Amino acid sequence: MKSDIEIAQSAKLIRIDELAHSAGLSDEEFEPYGRDKAKVQLNPSRKPHGKLILVTATSGMPAGSGKTTTSIALTQGLKRLGEKAVVALREPSLGPCFGMKGGAAGGGYSQVLPMESINLHFTGDFHAITAANNLIAAMIDNARHQRQVDLKTVIWRRVVDVNDRMLRNIITGLGGPANGIPTETGFDITVASELMAVLCLANDLDDLRARVDRLVLGIKRDGSAYTCHELGATGAVMALLLEAMKPNLVQTLEGNLAFVHGGPFANIAHGCNSVVATKAALTLGDWAITEAGFGSDLGAEKFINIKCRAAGLVPSVVVLVTSTKALKWHGLVPLPEIGKPNVEALKKGLCNLDAHIENLKHFGPEIVVSLNHFATDTEEEIDIIRKHCEAAGVRFAVCDGFVKGGEGAEELARAVMQAAQGEPKPLHYTYEADDDVVTKLNKLATNVYGAKDIELSPAAQKDLKQIQELGFDKLPVCVAKTPYSLSHEPSWLGAPKGFTLPVQRLILNAGAGFVVATTGSIMRMPGLPKAPAALHIDVVDGKIVGLS
Repeated sequence: MKSDIEIAQSAKLIRIDELAHSAGLSDEEFEPYGRDKAKVQLNPSRKPHGKLILVTATSGMPAGSGKTTTSIALTQGLKRLGEKAVVALREPSLGPCFGMKGGAAGGGYSQVLPMESINLHFTGDFHAITAANNLIAAMIDNARHQRQVDLKTVIWRRVVDVNDRMLRNIITGLGGPANGIPTETGFDITVASELMAVLCLANDLDDLRARVDRLVLGIKRDGSAYTCHELGATGAVMALLLEAMKPNLVQTLEGNLAFVHGGPFANIAHGCNSVVATKAALTLGDWAITEAGFGSDLGAEKFINIKCRAAGLVPSVVVLVTSTKALKWHGLVPLPEIGKPNVEALKKGLCNLDAHIENLKHFGPEIVVSLNHFATDTEEEIDIIRKHCEAAGVRFAVCDGFVKGGEGAEELARAVMQAAQGEPKPLHYTYEADDDVVTKLNKLATNVYGAKDIELSPAAQKDLKQIQELGFDKLPVCVAKTPYSLSHEPSWLGAPKGFTLPVQRLILNAGAGFVVATTGSIMRMPGLPKAPAALHIDVVDGKIVGLS
């Protein structure tokens, strides 16, 4: 089988103007970015009408779970069954593209195209967010240098969209008074930035402006918040984000409309693509398929408790992606061995699948378990998972979208269509909107992760006091934790129970409208692995190679 990039480069793409017109878009509703991508701004008179399908997964493993590939395959499978389906995905970050994961545009014969562009610079959205974020940082430092504001604490950090552990904790302003005020600070990766969350959660430009105005950048000497509005940076930020706010239109390998827009990580941010892209997919398709990062304890939880609550979205069905490899991993099989038949380890790892099914049942939508098929899977292993799902009262389907594209997802598409009949069930949120931050954290820890309680570090307690004094202690919480376990500890596989969740810091994101709670050893700036993917990427005869 060809590599991902070979498949992508051999595909014949539909010109983006032809694709847009075939979907009923007028010339005024899209702006081509070359021949194969466009920015979209739908006529406000259009209203969302499609059924929303959320794709999530069991707990992660280093080899990935296949959510994006499954999302694209499902979209293509629905098209093969005569349905009008549109997929809405996150933009890949350069960090994992050049780091451990590689690209994030799907895989095999279930990809969004142009794959190289989507994985690299694309339409420049991430660059715009990075520039806007760092402009705010520069304007804060200048206001302090010019003695226009006296801050006790600067909260706002700089960002860059590559993995760089050396930038996690730094001191700026060295070299004397002319170079600014020495400040202990650091960099986060762009996808973990509050501006990324703000762009992804904003309903329109007016909402974006209001959210940027609310950004808390620091604390003044009197204990009050220093906001972006007070700094006077909102207008410049709006100018930088004007084009980035428009969702990007591309296509799947089989010619479905695809919106790829926004890219917050689910382990260190809220993990969903933009509200405007999701609503565009709901407007232009009878089916809108979107994915939320990592497992149901991260992406799906935040999708429902944060994104759906804020945007009024209700998914009809949740597709829970798993694989024999993932279940064996959680059955404590070493990574090099997960492709080998091992029924006992598979059965042992089913507890992780059960935990995610129970989480999703609490939220309300219908559930379809999708097995991401590998050539090494045995019929016995597949049958064990199928019967286990039947016993749990949820639908099951095998998806072979990587090898067969839409054809390999027809079984999944039929299962989703069957599950989506009638009106979507009302959502049940994990916590009440007026619960305080600590109560919200306790409910997440005990009801979603399986913990018995939480423990705030001294630093987190100090953060909480400040958040309370500023009047933001009723915001939703966005937990930053490992994707490899339901707990905070990556090595605790399966379905750990009865642990205490350690909360290290509480970070106010007033513009995004939530409080980030960091747990365990999670960091908002990843590092590169021993052998980063960047070592294999090159340009040969004018074509990019090694990107997957």
